[in-house]
Amino acid sequence: MSAPLLSVKNLRVAFPTRQGVFEAVRGVSFDLGRERLGVVGESGSGKSMTGRAVLGLVRPPGKVSADRLELDGQSILNLPERQMRAIRGNRISMVMQDPKFSLNPVMKIGDQIIEAYRLHAGGARDAARQKALEMLRAVQIRDPERVMGAYPHEVSGGMGQRIMIAMMLAPDPEILIADEPTSALDVSVRTEVLNIMDRLVRDRGMGLIFISHDLNLVAQFCDRVLIMYAGRIVETLAAKDLHNARHPYTQGLLNSLPRLDHPVERLAVLQRQDSWRDGPLQGELSETDFPGGL
Repeated sequence: MSAPLLSVKNLRVAFPTRQGVFEAVRGVSFDLGRERLGVVGESGSGKSMTGRAVLGLVRPPGKVSADRLELDGQSILNLPERQMRAIRGNRISMVMQDPKFSLNPVMKIGDQIIEAYRLHAGGARDAARQKALEMLRAVQIRDPERVMGAYPHEVSGGMGQRIMIAMMLAPDPEILIADEPTSALDVSVRTEVLNIMDRLVRDRGMGLIFISHDLNLVAQFCDRVLIMYAGRIVETLAAKDLHNARHPYTQGLLNSLPRLDHPVERLAVLQRQDSWRDGPLQGELSETDFPGGL
């Protein structure tokens, strides 16, 4: 078995508050190979914070700790910002939820893709422009020359999302983290964007972390699934087995989804249990772990 692209063991993200230390991510462990790994859970479960911690995007007073956080066997835990910038975007890229907030509204789209590419890959502007056009074609934008000269407000949400994917994949990263990349898209555009991501990831042999609320979508699109609740992983299983999940939280999420093949008068309400949140944890943090205090 080949070594994983990304190896995470006992990852924790904590923030000091007036009520004490709040752990947004609590003891998360997983390995990512050249696969599509889904991360599912309700809002506040720690999905996005896990992705941000991997990329070194948790800012003080937030504290990130882990027994292991390695990219291709190299530790990237709490690297100096200068070293992390060489990894972020170049070896690990992240597509945020809404392209309208990720693209600079006063810069032309082509200039943004060129700038992002040259920042990581270097080279002349002409070569970077050709790479930008190539990536726009790869995400099935029909008139890339016109789009290169457009501003973000001049494109649709679906096209904006494809532009963000093109920008993030231009430097040929090893890992792509996609945080709810299709949540604001209609069904037809969503399918098109997912097909593009699937093809690019498969052709390039990348690893994909796909963060989503949509269990049905993850079951269809991903290879493996991590189910998160209250900052921790409660279940890991193959995507094809998601609808046969054994953990009561996963079962509750599935039962709360409407189904065309099995209509019911009233959807089930998820009944949470304290044991899901407050099971035994190792190495709890306290206020003394934050030198600046609360």
